[in-house]
Amino acid sequence: MDSQNRNEDHIESRAEQLAGANGKAPEKGGRASKEIVEWIKALAIAIILVFIIRQFLFSPFIVEGPSMQPNFETGERLIVNKILYNIREPKHGEVVVFHVPDQGRDFIKRVIALPGQTIRVDGDDVFVNDTKIEEPYIKEAIEKAHAEGRLYNENKSPTSNYPNDKNSEITVPKGYIFAMGDHRDNSQDSRDIGFVSEKELIGRADFIFWPMSKVSFIKH
Repeated sequence: MDSQNRNEDHIESRAEQLAGANGKAPEKGGRASKEIVEWIKALAIAIILVFIIRQFLFSPFIVEGPSMQPNFETGERLIVNKILYNIREPKHGEVVVFHVPDQGRDFIKRVIALPGQTIRVDGDDVFVNDTKIEEPYIKEAIEKAHAEGRLYNENKSPTSNYPNDKNSEITVPKGYIFAMGDHRDNSQDSRDIGFVSEKELIGRADFIFWPMSKVSFIKH
């Protein structure tokens, strides 16, 4: 009897051990499954946040071409503030990114004149409402060109001065801006493509994040 009882006790003890082991396995598996689900949720939220930020708040932009030299070079990566112009209008001197529907691409230029203002370009002098504007962002480049005995804006094309002989001065219509590149003799801008609709403004370029040597906020 004692032997039988011991065998039964052993069988019961073994059954309890197996039950305990079987009970722990699903618990571990359950925790692992929950962790996976939580990671998936976190990644989904992160993706949604990135989409919202890029779609409505900020987006990256890569500079292409020499039109904004000496202040911006090809390959530099910028952060564009997309919400600013939903709050207020653009201001003179701000660096903006806008879409050009006819060309199917985005441009980066500088705001020169606003709706209702008259614009005239005479060599390296830019006049808004008959007042010559100061342009500290290209002051050194202009002075260097003059020291070499030439104009900074020396492009000989019909649009190098805008307005031109046919239009000595022109007024920016409501809902538009007049934008120009900093590299005046090598920039396709409002002198060529005309006024820029405020509806096509993507936003203001606010921050350089690449290359690392030029990481900084953009001065406007």
